[in-house]
Amino acid sequence: YRPPGSMVAHAAKEIEKEVKPDSLMESFLNSAKKQIENNIYYRLSKAGICKFGNDYALGLRWLRHLGFVQVSTNPVLAAAAYSDDPTLWGGYRGEDLCPDFKTVIEQDRELLERPDAYGDELAARGVEVSIWPNLAVFRPIAIASNMRHGLVSLQLNPTIADDYERSLREALKIYSDAEEFLRKYDYYLLWGYSPYIERGRPNIVFKVAGSSPAAIELTRKLESLGIGTNNTVTFTVSQEVELILAKIEGRSEAVRKGISLTTVYETNMGGRLDDHIREVQAEDLVRKALERVEDKEGALKRLAEALGAWDAARNEESLDDKIRVICSRHFLNPLSKGAFVDFLAECGVPSTSKEEVTKYLSRLEEDIGYCGILVTKRVYEIFFSSENRLKWLKYIRSKYGLTLEQAEHVLLGIDILPASKRRPKETLLTLSSLNMTHTEFPNHQMNVLLESLGESFRIKDYQESVLADVDPDIARRLMDGSKVAAKEFIKAYELTSEQVNVLREVGIANPEKYGFRGIKPSEWGLFGATVKTMEEFMRSYEMFKRACIEYASRFAGK
Repeated sequence: YRPPGSMVAHAAKEIEKEVKPDSLMESFLNSAKKQIENNIYYRLSKAGICKFGNDYALGLRWLRHLGFVQVSTNPVLAAAAYSDDPTLWGGYRGEDLCPDFKTVIEQDRELLERPDAYGDELAARGVEVSIWPNLAVFRPIAIASNMRHGLVSLQLNPTIADDYERSLREALKIYSDAEEFLRKYDYYLLWGYSPYIERGRPNIVFKVAGSSPAAIELTRKLESLGIGTNNTVTFTVSQEVELILAKIEGRSEAVRKGISLTTVYETNMGGRLDDHIREVQAEDLVRKALERVEDKEGALKRLAEALGAWDAARNEESLDDKIRVICSRHFLNPLSKGAFVDFLAECGVPSTSKEEVTKYLSRLEEDIGYCGILVTKRVYEIFFSSENRLKWLKYIRSKYGLTLEQAEHVLLGIDILPASKRRPKETLLTLSSLNMTHTEFPNHQMNVLLESLGESFRIKDYQESVLADVDPDIARRLMDGSKVAAKEFIKAYELTSEQVNVLREVGIANPEKYGFRGIKPSEWGLFGATVKTMEEFMRSYEMFKRACIEYASRFAGK
């Protein structure tokens, strides 16, 4: 896996070191116990400091022992599941009753006769095959907790994310398929248990992309049916506030109908927001530097070569397109890379001193690394600080005609889900025992583990860390810095005037402090981080769909 590697793989190696040939089972169990009990995630979970999920399809059985209660997927991760475990195509034996792709499609003659005409249907089947094992692994947790834990997040087809009707149909079809599978699974899992325990209800929540206003209605509708959502492609305070409001409305409707609720999620793609603002900042600096040189193409080429980006940028037609490639996170992360320092110093931006340029870029990099953290903290404060939580409960009871108990079910089951994190602080500075679940990449888990092994690390320092203040100068510098980058941060950090009015109605003190310049639903799809993420998800989806079509074609002999 990506550096520094997977935490699960690291744990396996550490366990193996203490396994003794003359006492295999005993030494294995003792070594495994040691790795589990000393793990930072186990300690945080056991202490009730926060909940955690896996942002990857594999390793769930081990992570379940560490207290992990959720798993997220997207088109990139669905494709990765087949790459990591090719038996998902055919011959899968990983989890009982879970079919492989070959088994799923071999009885569907219509799909096999014209695979190219049913690419989306085949891709949906492929996603289901990759998800069913996750449902099975977390099924005991889901049932034991009455759907509070053990949820699997499945992202809907990103190419139709802005189409409410098609997305709703896809969600209902997958939900129905999951129920059919789980009824069979629960027949065995719950044999001998009370017949009053609900069978077959999917421990699944649908990832609804916040790329257009359609996400608001889709979120509300699914929640009103008791089908949980996990909004994704969400980077800004205004997006997340709007979609949590949709969740509240839908969940309130479900409660009034007598439908039991599941835990649901509001993803904050903090790392991707940081990446976007870093890229915008870098592009601005490059353009300012090039204004000071005559041979712009030559200077840019030298920078690209020094960063290892020239092969990717050379065929781009315009100078701006080349700049965008060179400044992407793939080549220029962190900002303080030596080659970038040299380039800017040679151009005198902001100084000819390499030492001063390094200091300037290091400060920018540090501040930008807080963008996603600041968004998470602000959304959490708005809804879930101890003072505001009571005001929301009162508002929900009044607006939707609920009892206090019903209102608590509505609000307490909504978790913020920080995701796409790049640095340990993005986890450690946003922990909470309520309304918070962190989803972690395997390599990010490893980074957090390594951070926890430092001599000065103390778990108690991070209790309810999401409510701890961050140096206010960081947000001030982000807002007052480079005009282009500051504009993007303000879009991410502030509310809209309509949302401020809602907070005023709820009784939130001084809601004007959250600003009025956040992006509106009609602008969600135009926000830079949204554009970049949706392009990546669509590329991955199309590649996965093509792989499903090709497998079906080979199987059918076409």
